[in-house]
Amino acid sequence: MNARNARFTGLVYLLYFLTAIFSTTLHGPNLAIYSETLNVISIACYAAVTLLFYAMFKPVNKNVSLLAALFGLAGCATQALSNFHLIPSNVSPLMFFGPFNILIGYLILRSAFLPRILGALMVLSGVAWLAFLVPSIASHFSPYIEALGIAAEGLLMLWLLVFGVSSRNVRRPRTL
Repeated sequence: MNARNARFTGLVYLLYFLTAIFSTTLHGPNLAIYSETLNVISIACYAAVTLLFYAMFKPVNKNVSLLAALFGLAGCATQALSNFHLIPSNVSPLMFFGPFNILIGYLILRSAFLPRILGALMVLSGVAWLAFLVPSIASHFSPYIEALGIAAEGLLMLWLLVFGVSSRNVRRPRTL
């Protein structure tokens, strides 16, 4: 993984954010098809980010990176199926995106090519997404959980876009 590949990952991540935001802001019967189309594109972008993260973090720990990718892709599949009402409504993509963020955060903490604060934020956001699955927590803390998740992933996306990764440290994992 070099800085250019990391910036490409950041760009795809940005595309995910933009399409996800725009898909939720389009309302009305004439805009529903555009909203659904953008939603499908955002899911595809997140699946691409998941695969790009797998490649990025494979040198840190191949097995954990693969497990994170499986959780991320399962979350994308669950999101896509739920958008078309093909799975029960009680199956939330967050049950996959929470562990995905935790594992990506762990891999960032272990890597020597991204700041540890990004890893800590990703772990916290993953725990928050899992806490969101508990209705009593979700009802009281929903805005804070969503803000933490958006902030963690947004900062990671911005870091990748602006700074990329330190390519000389890609193969050398940190000890925790």
